[in-house]
Amino acid sequence: MALALTRNIVIFGETGAGKSSIINLMAGQQIAHISPDSHRCTLHWTEYPITFENGTRYKVFDTVGLEEPRLQTGDYLTAISNAYGLINTLKERGGVNLLLFCIRGGRVTATMQSNYRLFFEFLCEEKVPLALVVTNLEREARMEDWYTRNMGHLEKQNIRSAGHACITAANLLDGRHKDKYEESRGILRRVVEAHCNASMEGWTGGQGWLASFISKLVEFVVGRPQKTDIIGILTKRCGMTKEVARQVAQQIRDENQS
Repeated sequence: MALALTRNIVIFGETGAGKSSIINLMAGQQIAHISPDSHRCTLHWTEYPITFENGTRYKVFDTVGLEEPRLQTGDYLTAISNAYGLINTLKERGGVNLLLFCIRGGRVTATMQSNYRLFFEFLCEEKVPLALVVTNLEREARMEDWYTRNMGHLEKQNIRSAGHACITAANLLDGRHKDKYEESRGILRRVVEAHCNASMEGWTGGQGWLASFISKLVEFVVGRPQKTDIIGILTKRCGMTKEVARQVAQQIRDENQS
């Protein structure tokens, strides 16, 4: 693990959760273009630099989550390749300091639960603090009321967070809703600063994390991926030698038997 001058944040959530709008709110300007994730693959990412007024620098990795609670085999293999690239990129930048999980105010869905597990449990091995960002709350009298009402339900669904921000990220509002947009920027930035500070080291992937990730992700796959398919992805898309790829495949087998 290495201390990073620029703190790295991975932001995730399904299409419609408002990730791009949240990035723009956090930045104080439009840097992310709002576009659906549906044409992009799970764990594909786009980077955005953001600097707060106090000079603190962040790199936000806008990362595609799951659109369904289950994955087809082809999507599973692509997710392995993307996860490998994402963690290696983060490792070069000092590791990941914070996960921002974006959800729309509403009921907890199976896809929401799968995304939580994909990023917090599988990808980051529960080693990275996660903050929940709840959007679409401009119609609440007090935006924080949503969390008060839903906190117990989130915990029942095993969605736990180190902190949360109840906000609106819609910047085309008028009247009192416009005030809530400005208020939301302060709420979001305070949560980021509280859980992504200079004393924290970035997580860079533990020993054998890739084999562990591949093994856990199988739980979401429709069907049973073949060992030869996994070795093929590791050599062709991840650039591993066949020998290293076989070692990873053996680690996966050992994980599944333990």
